[in-house]
Amino acid sequence: MTVVSITLPEELLSQFEKFMESRGYYSRSEAFRDAIRNLIAESEINKLGEEKSAATIMITSEYKRKDVENRISEIRHEFDDIIIENIHRHIKDQYCLEILIAEGDSKRLLDLMGRVRGIRGIQQVKAVFMPILES
Repeated sequence: MTVVSITLPEELLSQFEKFMESRGYYSRSEAFRDAIRNLIAESEINKLGEEKSAATIMITSEYKRKDVENRISEIRHEFDDIIIENIHRHIKDQYCLEILIAEGDSKRLLDLMGRVRGIRGIQQVKAVFMPILES
């Protein structure tokens, strides 16, 4: 394997090491390889084009941000042609977790992702895309 050297701010490295420990990584290298694989996989989403896909989108926000919940509701209605299910749960009255399950053209799914990521107050958005092969 090739050795790569990077420079990180101390605070970012500290957060990364806490993350590594909580996930059980045995080395920084393995954690960085995993992070890079995830970035590459996420970038592949943009190459899906007009294919039909299914997606699971997980959204987290602070519980006290009711405006976020209202915006997500508006977006759910705007994308009701592809959103087939949603789940909303409170995590210890600190966070809201919203899970959207959607199916449709990949471009439309990516538009949904973009709209969700554009909501002020969202803490994190994670998605898994699965191309649906026509038989």
